[in-house]
Amino acid sequence: MVIHFGPAGLGPVKDAVRHLEEYSELGLQACEISFTYGIYIKKSEDILRIKNAAKKFGVRLSIHASYYINLNSKEKVKIEASKKRILRCCEVGEKLGAYLVVFHPGYYSGMDKDIAYENIKKAISEILYEIKKKKWKIKIAVETMGKINVLRSKDEISRLVEDTKCEFVLDFAHILAREKEINFHKIKKLFGKHKHWHCHFSGNEIGEKGEKKHIKTTKKDWNKILGNLPKDKNIIIINESPYPVEDSVLGLSLS
Repeated sequence: MVIHFGPAGLGPVKDAVRHLEEYSELGLQACEISFTYGIYIKKSEDILRIKNAAKKFGVRLSIHASYYINLNSKEKVKIEASKKRILRCCEVGEKLGAYLVVFHPGYYSGMDKDIAYENIKKAISEILYEIKKKKWKIKIAVETMGKINVLRSKDEISRLVEDTKCEFVLDFAHILAREKEINFHKIKKLFGKHKHWHCHFSGNEIGEKGEKKHIKTTKKDWNKILGNLPKDKNIIIINESPYPVEDSVLGLSLS
C-alpha cells in the first residue's frame, strides 16, 4: 500500500509555489486546490508556474470544483450551469497538470431517488463525453457526502462509477456523519476492484441531519482510518480539517 497525504487548499496564487515547496519539505505529496467558490487561478503564467512547481516538488494536484453544483435541479438552466462549472474546472485543471476534479453531484430535490439518480447519471455521461471530445487526460470524481438530502451515499457513488466510468472520492468523515459508522468491509466490497483510491478525511462534528462541520483530526481518528485501509491500493488522502497541513503531517507520521 502506498499512501500520499496532502492538504485541501493551496492558498493565494502569490503563495502557491512557496506552499508547494513547504508541503514537499514536510513529506506531503498531494494537494487539492479549492475552486469551491470559483476558479481563482486564471492567468496563464500563474497556471504554468504552479504546474511546474508541483512537478518539481513531487506534489500531485487535484481540484475541488464549485459548491454551486446540482446535476438534479428541477431547473434545466441550473443543470447546464453546473456542467459548465465542472468542465471549466477540468479545463484549468488540465493546464495545471491536475489529475482529478472532485465534485458533489446533486440533491434529491424532492424527487424520487431513482429519478434523481438517472438525471445525475445522464449529466455525468454528458460531461465525460465533452472531456473525451476535447482529448483531456483529467478525470472527474463524485464524492460521498455527509448530509442525508443529497445523492452521495457510498452505494450510490459506487453505482455511478459502474454506470458512467467516472472516478470516485471516499470521504470517510462524510460516510461517518451520514451512516454513524464506517463499514470498511462494505467499502472494500464496493470499491475493491479499483487500484487507485482518492480519499478525503478530517475530524467531523455530527448532528441529526449528518455532517455539521469539519474539526481537527486527532491521532485516534487517523489510527482508525489507517488501520482499516486495504493494503493493495495506491491511496491519496486529502485532509479537509481547519488545520489541513498540520493534520496531514500527523497522518503521514502515523502511516
